[in-house]
Amino acid sequence: MLRVIVADDHQLVREGLVRLLSMETELEVVGVAADGEEAVTLAERLQPNVALVDVRMPGIGGIGAARSIATRCPDVGVILLTMHDEDEFIFEGIAAGARGYLLKDCSHQELVGTLREIARGGAYLPPNLLSKLFVEFQSLRKHRVTTPSASCEVLSRREKDVLEWVVRGYSNKQIARQLCIDETTVKTHLHRIFEKLNVRDRTQAAIFALQQGWFVPPVALGA
Repeated sequence: MLRVIVADDHQLVREGLVRLLSMETELEVVGVAADGEEAVTLAERLQPNVALVDVRMPGIGGIGAARSIATRCPDVGVILLTMHDEDEFIFEGIAAGARGYLLKDCSHQELVGTLREIARGGAYLPPNLLSKLFVEFQSLRKHRVTTPSASCEVLSRREKDVLEWVVRGYSNKQIARQLCIDETTVKTHLHRIFEKLNVRDRTQAAIFALQQGWFVPPVALGA
Protein backbone atom coordinates (compact mmCIF):
# COMPACT_ATOMS: atom_id res chain seq x y z
CA MET A 1 0.00 0.00 0.00
CA LEU A 2 1.36 3.41 -1.03
CA ARG A 3 0.74 5.87 1.80
CA VAL A 4 0.21 9.56 0.94
CA ILE A 5 -0.35 12.83 2.78
CA VAL A 6 -2.02 15.76 1.02
CA ALA A 7 -1.26 19.39 1.90
CA ASP A 8 -3.20 22.31 0.40
CA ASP A 9 -4.67 25.42 2.01
CA HIS A 10 -7.86 25.19 -0.07
CA GLN A 11 -10.36 22.75 1.43
CA LEU A 12 -12.02 22.08 -1.93
CA VAL A 13 -8.69 21.09 -3.48
CA ARG A 14 -7.76 18.88 -0.52
CA GLU A 15 -11.09 17.06 -0.60
CA GLY A 16 -10.90 16.66 -4.38
CA LEU A 17 -7.42 15.15 -4.22
CA VAL A 18 -8.44 12.78 -1.42
CA ARG A 19 -11.46 11.58 -3.41
CA LEU A 20 -9.37 11.17 -6.53
CA LEU A 21 -6.63 9.18 -4.80
CA SER A 22 -9.16 7.06 -2.92
CA MET A 23 -10.26 5.63 -6.26
CA GLU A 24 -6.92 3.81 -6.48
CA THR A 25 -6.89 0.57 -4.51
CA GLU A 26 -3.13 0.62 -3.87
CA LEU A 27 -3.14 4.22 -2.55
CA GLU A 28 -4.08 5.31 0.95
CA VAL A 29 -4.37 8.96 2.03
CA VAL A 30 -3.20 8.79 5.64
CA GLY A 31 -3.34 12.52 6.46
CA VAL A 32 -4.31 15.97 5.19
CA ALA A 33 -2.79 19.36 6.05
CA ALA A 34 -3.83 22.96 5.46
CA ASP A 35 -0.39 24.59 5.73
CA GLY A 36 3.31 23.84 5.50
CA GLU A 37 3.96 23.37 9.20
CA GLU A 38 1.14 20.86 9.50
CA ALA A 39 2.48 18.97 6.49
CA VAL A 40 5.89 18.64 8.15
CA THR A 41 4.31 17.46 11.41
CA LEU A 42 2.24 14.83 9.59
CA ALA A 43 5.25 13.64 7.59
CA GLU A 44 7.28 13.17 10.76
CA ARG A 45 4.48 11.41 12.62
CA LEU A 46 3.03 9.25 9.85
CA GLN A 47 6.13 8.61 7.69
CA PRO A 48 4.17 8.28 4.40
CA ASN A 49 5.78 7.19 1.15
CA VAL A 50 4.89 10.48 -0.53
CA ALA A 51 3.84 13.98 0.52
CA LEU A 52 1.76 15.88 -2.07
CA VAL A 53 2.34 19.53 -1.18
CA ASP A 54 0.93 22.75 -2.64
CA VAL A 55 3.63 25.35 -3.38
CA ARG A 56 1.62 28.37 -2.19
CA MET A 57 0.42 27.86 1.39
CA PRO A 58 0.41 29.96 4.57
CA GLY A 59 3.34 29.84 6.96
CA ILE A 60 6.52 28.25 5.64
CA GLY A 61 4.75 27.38 2.37
CA GLY A 62 5.30 24.39 0.14
CA ILE A 63 8.99 25.09 -0.51
CA GLY A 64 9.72 25.41 3.20
CA ALA A 65 7.73 22.26 3.92
CA ALA A 66 9.63 20.35 1.22
CA ARG A 67 12.93 21.47 2.71
CA SER A 68 11.96 20.41 6.25
CA ILE A 69 10.52 17.08 5.13
CA ALA A 70 13.58 16.29 3.01
CA THR A 71 15.82 17.03 6.01
CA ARG A 72 13.80 15.35 8.77
CA CYS A 73 12.16 12.55 6.78
CA PRO A 74 14.54 11.68 3.91
CA ASP A 75 12.54 8.57 3.01
CA VAL A 76 9.42 10.64 2.29
CA GLY A 77 9.27 11.76 -1.34
CA VAL A 78 7.87 15.27 -1.81
CA ILE A 79 5.84 16.25 -4.87
CA LEU A 80 5.12 19.95 -5.24
CA LEU A 81 1.78 21.04 -6.73
CA THR A 82 1.24 24.41 -8.36
CA MET A 83 -1.41 26.16 -10.42
CA HIS A 84 1.09 27.59 -12.93
CA ASP A 85 4.53 26.62 -14.21
CA GLU A 86 6.20 29.46 -12.32
CA ASP A 87 9.91 29.51 -13.15
CA GLU A 88 11.04 30.76 -9.73
CA PHE A 89 9.57 27.74 -7.97
CA ILE A 90 11.09 25.08 -10.23
CA PHE A 91 14.69 25.54 -9.11
CA GLU A 92 13.71 26.46 -5.54
CA GLY A 93 11.63 23.30 -5.24
CA ILE A 94 14.42 21.08 -6.52
CA ALA A 95 16.97 22.81 -4.31
CA ALA A 96 14.67 22.34 -1.31
CA GLY A 97 14.64 18.58 -1.88
CA ALA A 98 11.39 17.95 -3.76
CA ARG A 99 11.58 14.93 -6.07
CA GLY A 100 8.54 15.73 -8.17
CA TYR A 101 6.65 18.71 -9.53
CA LEU A 102 3.11 18.68 -10.92
CA LEU A 103 0.70 21.26 -12.30
CA LYS A 104 -2.78 21.15 -10.79
CA ASP A 105 -4.31 20.64 -14.22
CA CYS A 106 -2.44 17.34 -14.69
CA SER A 107 -4.42 14.24 -15.58
CA HIS A 108 -5.46 11.57 -13.09
CA GLN A 109 -3.09 9.17 -14.86
CA GLU A 110 -0.13 11.58 -14.57
CA LEU A 111 -0.85 12.21 -10.88
CA VAL A 112 -1.04 8.52 -9.95
CA GLY A 113 1.95 7.64 -12.13
CA THR A 114 4.04 10.34 -10.47
CA LEU A 115 3.08 9.14 -6.99
CA ARG A 116 4.21 5.64 -7.90
CA GLU A 117 7.47 6.88 -9.43
CA ILE A 118 8.36 9.01 -6.41
CA ALA A 119 7.47 6.17 -4.01
CA ARG A 120 9.97 3.97 -5.91
CA GLY A 121 12.67 6.56 -5.25
CA GLY A 122 12.46 8.15 -8.71
CA ALA A 123 11.88 11.74 -9.77
CA TYR A 124 9.46 13.51 -12.11
CA LEU A 125 9.07 16.81 -13.91
CA PRO A 126 6.36 17.43 -16.54
CA PRO A 127 7.82 17.82 -20.05
CA ASN A 128 7.12 21.57 -20.23
CA LEU A 129 8.93 22.22 -16.94
CA LEU A 130 11.80 19.96 -17.95
CA SER A 131 12.10 21.99 -21.15
CA LYS A 132 12.39 25.18 -19.09
CA LEU A 133 15.29 23.72 -17.12
CA PHE A 134 17.03 22.62 -20.32
CA VAL A 135 16.64 26.14 -21.72
CA GLU A 136 18.19 27.60 -18.55
CA PHE A 137 21.15 25.20 -18.64
CA GLN A 138 21.71 25.69 -22.37
CA SER A 139 21.58 29.46 -21.97
CA LEU A 140 24.10 29.33 -19.15
CA ARG A 141 26.34 26.93 -21.09
CA LYS A 142 26.59 29.51 -23.89
CA HIS A 143 27.18 32.18 -21.28
CA ARG A 144 29.98 30.10 -19.75
CA VAL A 145 31.65 29.58 -23.13
CA THR A 146 31.75 33.31 -23.84
CA THR A 147 32.50 34.43 -20.26
CA PRO A 148 35.79 33.67 -18.46
CA SER A 149 35.53 31.81 -15.14
CA ALA A 150 34.34 34.32 -12.59
CA SER A 151 35.44 34.75 -9.01
CA CYS A 152 32.82 35.28 -6.35
CA GLU A 153 34.95 38.29 -5.30
CA VAL A 154 33.01 40.27 -7.92
CA LEU A 155 30.16 40.20 -5.39
CA SER A 156 30.03 42.04 -2.10
CA ARG A 157 29.88 40.01 1.11
CA ARG A 158 26.16 40.67 1.48
CA GLU A 159 25.51 39.76 -2.18
CA LYS A 160 27.33 36.45 -1.61
CA ASP A 161 25.15 35.79 1.43
CA VAL A 162 21.99 36.46 -0.59
CA LEU A 163 23.15 34.29 -3.49
CA GLU A 164 24.02 31.39 -1.18
CA TRP A 165 20.46 31.38 0.20
CA VAL A 166 19.09 31.55 -3.36
CA VAL A 167 21.15 28.44 -4.20
CA ARG A 168 19.59 26.73 -1.19
CA GLY A 169 16.15 27.42 -2.63
CA TYR A 170 14.98 30.15 -0.26
CA SER A 171 12.44 32.79 -1.30
CA ASN A 172 13.11 36.54 -0.98
CA LYS A 173 10.99 36.66 2.19
CA GLN A 174 12.88 33.76 3.76
CA ILE A 175 16.26 35.25 2.80
CA ALA A 176 15.25 38.55 4.41
CA ARG A 177 14.39 36.69 7.60
CA GLN A 178 17.67 34.75 7.60
CA LEU A 179 19.81 37.88 7.06
CA CYS A 180 17.69 40.22 9.23
CA ILE A 181 17.07 42.65 6.38
CA ASP A 182 13.87 43.68 4.61
CA GLU A 183 12.59 42.05 1.42
CA THR A 184 13.16 45.19 -0.67
CA THR A 185 16.85 45.08 0.23
CA VAL A 186 17.01 41.44 -0.86
CA LYS A 187 15.51 42.40 -4.23
CA THR A 188 18.07 45.20 -4.60
CA HIS A 189 20.94 42.80 -3.91
CA LEU A 190 19.51 40.29 -6.41
CA HIS A 191 19.28 42.96 -9.10
CA ARG A 192 22.96 43.81 -8.56
CA ILE A 193 23.91 40.12 -8.58
CA PHE A 194 22.12 39.60 -11.91
CA GLU A 195 23.94 42.58 -13.42
CA LYS A 196 27.37 41.52 -12.15
CA LEU A 197 26.98 37.91 -13.28
CA ASN A 198 25.26 38.86 -16.53
CA VAL A 199 22.33 36.50 -15.86
CA ARG A 200 18.61 36.94 -16.34
CA ASP A 201 17.06 35.66 -13.14
CA ARG A 202 17.58 33.82 -9.81
CA THR A 203 17.54 30.40 -11.46
CA GLN A 204 20.38 31.31 -13.81
CA ALA A 205 22.27 32.99 -10.96
CA ALA A 206 22.00 29.87 -8.80
CA ILE A 207 23.03 27.51 -11.59
CA PHE A 208 25.94 29.77 -12.55
CA ALA A 209 27.16 29.90 -8.92
CA LEU A 210 27.07 26.10 -8.71
CA GLN A 211 28.88 25.75 -12.04
CA GLN A 212 31.63 28.01 -10.72
CA GLY A 213 31.90 25.92 -7.54
CA TRP A 214 31.17 28.85 -5.24
CA PHE A 215 28.80 26.94 -2.97
CA VAL A 216 28.08 23.35 -1.96
CA PRO A 217 25.25 21.98 -4.19
CA PRO A 218 21.84 21.60 -2.49
CA VAL A 219 19.89 18.32 -2.37
CA ALA A 220 19.61 17.11 -5.97
CA LEU A 221 16.43 15.99 -7.70
CA GLY A 222 16.01 12.30 -7.09
CA ALA A 223 18.68 12.14 -4.40
